[in-house]
Amino acid sequence: MTWELHIAASHSLKEKRQVLKSLKDRLHHRFNVSAAETAHHDLWQRAELTVCVVSTDRGHADSVLREADRLVAGADGARIVDTSTTYF
Repeated sequence: MTWELHIAASHSLKEKRQVLKSLKDRLHHRFNVSAAETAHHDLWQRAELTVCVVSTDRGHADSVLREADRLVAGADGARIVDTSTTYF
C-alpha cells in the first residue's frame, strides 16, 4: 500500500523525516510490515510512504493494510492525499 502524504507543518527535510520516522516505526511495531519513504525525498511537505505485508492469506493481508491505513489517516502532522494498493 502506498500513501501520498502532505505534511503541512514541515519547514525542513529534518521535520519531514521526523514525521515519517514516527509513522514508519509505529507501522512496523504495530503491524510487522516493512515501511519506507519511496518518493519525493527532497520536498519538505510532500512524501510517499509505502508498506509491504507478506502473507499466504489475502484476507489477512487486506486486514493488516486496512488497519495500517487507519493508523496513517489518524497520524498527527500528515494528511493523506492519495492511496493505492497493489497485490502480487
